[in-house]
Amino acid sequence: MPYHQFDCSKCISERLHHAVDKEPNENLTDALPLGYLKTIPGTLSERGCAYCGAKHVIGTPMKDVIHLSHGPIGCPYDTWQTKRYISDNDDFQIKYTFATGMKEKHIIFGAKKELKETIKESFRAFPNIKRMTIYQTCASALIGDDIDAVAKEIMNEMPDVDIFCCHSPGFAGPSQSAGHHVINIEWVDTKVGQVEPEITSDYVINYIGEYNIQGDQEVMQDYFKRMGIQVLSTFTGNGSYDDLRAMHRAQLNILECARSAEYICNVLRKRYGIPRMDIDGFGFKPMATSLRKIGLFFGIEDRAEAIIEEETKRWQPELDWYVARLKGKKICLWPGGSKLWHWAHVVHDELGLEVVSVYTKFGHQGDMEKGISRCEAGALAIDDPNELETIEAMTKLKPDLIATGKRPGEVAKKIRVPYINAHAYHNGPYKGFEGWVRFARDIYNAIYSPIHQLSFVDISKDEISQDKGFVTRQMLSDKNLDEAVIKSGEMHEYTGEYDSVKKLRGKKYPQYPMTKKVNKKKEEIG
Repeated sequence: MPYHQFDCSKCISERLHHAVDKEPNENLTDALPLGYLKTIPGTLSERGCAYCGAKHVIGTPMKDVIHLSHGPIGCPYDTWQTKRYISDNDDFQIKYTFATGMKEKHIIFGAKKELKETIKESFRAFPNIKRMTIYQTCASALIGDDIDAVAKEIMNEMPDVDIFCCHSPGFAGPSQSAGHHVINIEWVDTKVGQVEPEITSDYVINYIGEYNIQGDQEVMQDYFKRMGIQVLSTFTGNGSYDDLRAMHRAQLNILECARSAEYICNVLRKRYGIPRMDIDGFGFKPMATSLRKIGLFFGIEDRAEAIIEEETKRWQPELDWYVARLKGKKICLWPGGSKLWHWAHVVHDELGLEVVSVYTKFGHQGDMEKGISRCEAGALAIDDPNELETIEAMTKLKPDLIATGKRPGEVAKKIRVPYINAHAYHNGPYKGFEGWVRFARDIYNAIYSPIHQLSFVDISKDEISQDKGFVTRQMLSDKNLDEAVIKSGEMHEYTGEYDSVKKLRGKKYPQYPMTKKVNKKKEEIG
């Protein structure tokens, strides 16, 4: 077993089994670190809690909902506005956060009264919002406040509102992944099947495990609409509460992030017979394969091929420009969950980057298995690293870039390693054909930043050159390129708009007449 022992963690013997070096021709069963276990005492984890997984990852992207945390103010504050879950209703869900603000006295006397008053106050403050999710925290769960009873009282008093209760306190599991599981199952158990949707297409899907980070969902929705597919609901990015109550009427569940949402797909398949299809929206080839799979399922392959041809022709020359300048650069893929394996192969195959390390904070064994199988031999795979291990790994591997979250990313910058935000993105969206070019552009901008080059100069002792003038990224990136590549008339930098999503809102799509008999109303379904 090729375990990797960090010098900084020799005093914590259990950490030995949480990191491995991938060796050539190795059986995956011999190259898997332990994962999804409780954090080892003595090592400081950067994980989130189960409450964070339920509210921050799954719940908050739902757009027309008051997201109320029943607990101390620190819980909602920590899970507010740290991801760019945009929406087409003026980003309501990330502009505001709601909490009962429990204090010490509530631990003794209870806080049900405060919860009821806060619910009413929230609905009064935003009279156009009629839907709410209440999230349980460690504090309210430990004292046993019955949030379901309070929600029922409110709905009896205010018949026009609907409330979903999520029972995922922070201690409910070893990481935020446990919170994903809880909210998935509770949504199916308590809300799915309560609304009958209007069916407008022969082809109807739920788009699951997509959170509309900087517009990812709207990019993918554009492709679906161009194919004549009705997106019944999105779980949960840019998704509507009532649309998600109608998930049972889809013909196909399309799953993007398996780590956060495969649970709801599996239950919907079991209860309603809706098949599940896993797709991948990152990279040209994975995106094309995904559209072809969907087209094949519905028998509309020609529509998928038309999109693939149009998008590839438009964006391939711009991707090639960046690939020529990124080839051979080393990258650590430390994104957390499913992006570990969504990106592990495609950044090498399509961008020319060498993956020297993969890691996950909250992923399961399956996530690490897929990630390790797709990256190059010699890569260091780590489960739930602490900050000292992070620094040691970067110091040893000397990557040109790290794709990770904000906390380890800021640490990386301190030791002169640039990073791009894999969780909330720098300048996304990153999904789709244009999105992948934006991803390449952000990697290029980070690696070749002239400001970053200055970080290697120690003004206290290094001699400062006086003869250097203005320097651009392209001057740095093209220094050793062939003249034919530099002067290529076909390849060029990204030419898309700063905001590539706004143009999609209000866009006109082809109208495909319905040819199948589809039951539109509940009474017709019987």
